[in-house]
Amino acid sequence: MDFKALMMGCGFALMWSSAFTSAKIAVAYAPPFAILSVRFLISGLCAIAIAWALGQRARLTRKQWYALAAFGVLQNVVYLGGNFYAAQVIDASLAVIIASLLPLLVAGANALRGERLGLIATLGLFAGLAGVLLIMGARLDGGADLTGVVIIVFAVLALTVATLLVQGASSGDNIIMVVGLQMLVGSTVLFQLSFATETWVIDWQWPLIAAFTYTTLVPGLLATITWFTLVKRIGATRAATFHFLNPFLGVAIASFILGEALGLLDVVGVMVIMAGILAVQLARRR
Repeated sequence: MDFKALMMGCGFALMWSSAFTSAKIAVAYAPPFAILSVRFLISGLCAIAIAWALGQRARLTRKQWYALAAFGVLQNVVYLGGNFYAAQVIDASLAVIIASLLPLLVAGANALRGERLGLIATLGLFAGLAGVLLIMGARLDGGADLTGVVIIVFAVLALTVATLLVQGASSGDNIIMVVGLQMLVGSTVLFQLSFATETWVIDWQWPLIAAFTYTTLVPGLLATITWFTLVKRIGATRAATFHFLNPFLGVAIASFILGEALGLLDVVGVMVIMAGILAVQLARRR
């Protein structure tokens, strides 16, 4: 792995982890589906404009169009829509800890499809799951909203499927165009969902403006482009290694910006999750 890929991976992990905190701030001032649909509309149009300027076009096969649409719905509507909705009732740190199941679930799904994990990867898989369950149990005992937790778990399962589709949605030379198109898919579906279930009452305070601008341009646009580019550069297995940073970074950002309290079990659980994810990914690389 070269230095550029290393910087891209660390940058992606930082941007991805910060999205939970910015979402928590945004939904305090605006309906979750409404603000997310506008975010994807802006991010998607920006990505398409950049792609068009770079000479990229939407030349996709029918199979790739299907994969793109499925990815847009699973990641942007089910996963991120679920995260924004649940952010109204649960801490950002808990959301990022549950979301850190992603690389473990992807590894488990690949094992079911015939990939041999080996002893170290299997132990890492169960260790990561145990860490998440440890934190979830402690938080639920402390009064965390069960419905919000279930929504996040379901959302991560959807993102797992979306991750398995990511390489089927691009022909290799049109990554930014694909990013923009799948965002517009998400925006279209989320707008209809918001129209059917929400009242658009938005309190335009400066925290909302700052959180919305950040989540639109950084996690929304830059992180997605970085992830697609990283997967193309070093492959999905190596790129997924950087997810081991997400529990620590996500919890640290939520604690620093939102002042969310951390208990001893949270710290222990995060360390176990990080070790489990790293063990799985390093074992899979070998």
